[in-house]
Amino acid sequence: MNPRLRTAALFAALTALLVGVGWLVGALLGGGLLTVAVFLSIAVAMNIIAYFASDRIVLWSYRARILEENELPWLHLMVRDLAARAGIPKPRVALIPTSVPNAFATGRSPRHAVVAVTDGLLRTLNREEIEAVIAHELGHVKHRDTLVMTVAATIASAFAFMARVFVWRSFFSDRDARNLAIVILVAFLAAIGAMLLQLAISRQREFYADEFSARTTRRPMALASALRKIEASVRYRPLDGNPASASLFIVNPFRGGAIIKLFSTHPPTEERIARLREIAREMGIFA
Repeated sequence: MNPRLRTAALFAALTALLVGVGWLVGALLGGGLLTVAVFLSIAVAMNIIAYFASDRIVLWSYRARILEENELPWLHLMVRDLAARAGIPKPRVALIPTSVPNAFATGRSPRHAVVAVTDGLLRTLNREEIEAVIAHELGHVKHRDTLVMTVAATIASAFAFMARVFVWRSFFSDRDARNLAIVILVAFLAAIGAMLLQLAISRQREFYADEFSARTTRRPMALASALRKIEASVRYRPLDGNPASASLFIVNPFRGGAIIKLFSTHPPTEERIARLREIAREMGIFA
């Protein structure tokens, strides 16, 4: 699907979801069309903020710092070279102050893109593996996944926050217990619905970005090695952050149980590595 259509579909679906929640809340607790209008206004405001500021919100939430050209010049050179091969402008480069190896890309278009890497990624991976990870993120930039993924993560976070507010307020309300229980259920369903929309968008795009990296660098097994190292690190030391932003990262940085895996934003790492091996064989590379 065209990236602009995907973005429009995401905004429309999440707006409809939020307005639906408003209608149910209004019907159950009173307010009627006024409640729907309030939720519609919230949806419009969320969409505008998500479109224009979601990248800055995500970078701020992980304390990412934009690097000047004279900081880590080898990294800027690597990003510039890969961007030229991809046929896109060089994105800005940001550094996330955490020892957990990972990376993500954000921005509403290739001209406004940022590639963020962690301190841990630069220390844990070798140069070929770092190059493969950055090429993967540039694949998201080139295919304009970054806007959809960042907006989905931002709005999913907002829905999750709203669900918590609904639950918290219900404990201090004197309304009918049955109605309050229904409202709590609606709030959770809204949060889950937003997450499911996010998952539907992100999982297949990871395979496309993996293939882009493999064919751009011609080192598919370097990406496979990087994925394996990042996955092992996350199992030992998960990232401290908002799970709703998991789809942005090259590997889900948050550890979870069976339920979290059921709603995982990423395909299994072993499946991604298996596909990279297939691409390597197609390219005449045997590992």
